[in-house]
Amino acid sequence: MHNMEKTYYSPQVQKPNCEILKKLSSNIGLEIDPGQIEDYKDVIDGFIDNYSVLNDFPEPTLPVKYPRTPGHRPAPIDNPYNAWYWQTDIIGATEGLLKGKTVGIKDNVAVAGVPMMNGTKILEGYTPEFDATVVTRILDEGGRILGKTACEDMCFSANSFTCSTGPVRNPNDETRASGGSSSGSAALVAGGHIDLAIGGDQAGSVRVPSSWCGIVGLKPTYGLVPYTGAMPMEFTVDHLGPMAKTVFDCALMLEAIAGYDDGLDPRQHPGMEVPKYTQMLSKDLTGLKVGILQEGFSDCDVEVDKCVKEAVNKFAKAGAVVEEVSMPLHVKAGQALGPALFEGSYLTMIHDLGSAINYNGFYPNSMINAWAKGLQSRAQDCSVVVKAVSLMCAYMRKNYHQKFYGKAQNVKRYIRQQYNEVLQKYDVLVMPTVKFPAPLLPEKSDSLKDLIEGAMNMIANTAVFNQTGHPAVSVNAGYTEETKLPIGMQIVGRHFDDALVLKCAYALEQQF
Repeated sequence: MHNMEKTYYSPQVQKPNCEILKKLSSNIGLEIDPGQIEDYKDVIDGFIDNYSVLNDFPEPTLPVKYPRTPGHRPAPIDNPYNAWYWQTDIIGATEGLLKGKTVGIKDNVAVAGVPMMNGTKILEGYTPEFDATVVTRILDEGGRILGKTACEDMCFSANSFTCSTGPVRNPNDETRASGGSSSGSAALVAGGHIDLAIGGDQAGSVRVPSSWCGIVGLKPTYGLVPYTGAMPMEFTVDHLGPMAKTVFDCALMLEAIAGYDDGLDPRQHPGMEVPKYTQMLSKDLTGLKVGILQEGFSDCDVEVDKCVKEAVNKFAKAGAVVEEVSMPLHVKAGQALGPALFEGSYLTMIHDLGSAINYNGFYPNSMINAWAKGLQSRAQDCSVVVKAVSLMCAYMRKNYHQKFYGKAQNVKRYIRQQYNEVLQKYDVLVMPTVKFPAPLLPEKSDSLKDLIEGAMNMIANTAVFNQTGHPAVSVNAGYTEETKLPIGMQIVGRHFDDALVLKCAYALEQQF
């Protein structure tokens, strides 16, 4: 029998030579004596042998339980609002909560065998070999997945013009933005092409497009829905959430996707309970206290201000006590915590080549490797928004290290507690989701400054709740008078009281 131990195998890691180690020593400030480099090389060669041992182990991954074909990129005539990135048809279980429901998956979430782009040329050509946990749960509950919905470049915009496959148009007025970064998810639900969609939300990316397209979108409590198998942006603000035409369907989807993921997503805590959210919906809000957050209306469009305040009165008709409440901190809270989002996203997606590290759980290695190769070869192809944030964060990291990132994470605890104290007096807080209706899509003649600001100027009321982790839903509160554009109301609740947030949204919805 042939002795396999003597057989040549291509090395998994190319060992460094002395010249490479000399350069690295100088680059990272070690200044190792050149006469000792050979000794260091011998030790390092031994360390690298461990990598070959690791490579021989089989690597656990996420399951793929339902057959599918890769599908196709739709032609423009077959792509309403330019909202699909890729179309497929994956049929789930024959029974379940989502039986008969068609679903779109935001293109920052892995669907095995179906191309994934995350809105950016950097990841173009990548196809995951695993299903994200939310995808498996949707299919297990009878959902039918019709494709991947277009999203903003690296999900770093709350408008809908940076996606590498082109702008996503608003179904209510196709000259206007659908909002983002879950642009395609909102547009396809609003246009009636799918029943449900998965969105991702790091600063408002479920709620902003839900508001501008006139649907229901929930950013759940941080950790309630597993992020396993989705492209990370910033570990402490990553959320996935349901988007639907009605509150009932939004609650139904949450039932299907929420819950602990057996330790694969460290954002979660074991022992969390997932109630029957649909059974807790009610038109009756008797005994509840609703706080109208005054600062959430500051610098608000006149029509949005009027519409949301008129809609708030419907809570009183449903039996709730409605009062105005002031929290001056709200005006600056999102700005103060911005460094955590910006620098954290830069460190994860650019500096660390798409990999959140130092946690126990599932690592989407094929996604990380594809991202790293794409970033190293064509970083110049990312959007102007990503370029601006990356340049700023590279400067801050070089000159101030992670001082402000760390301070923002520490200050976050104080800000979270301030909201918690208000939410001890009120069951929910309400405000506009976005302070102005959907704007016109930008034109080629728009300045670089206008493009970049136009990607981020709508998250004043949404971004802070990604940082604090409170559940927040956007539900339609009405329309502008002349242009008939949707206006969203944001309802914010206590941690893991997503059921009450949805109940209030349902009570409002039922009065229209």
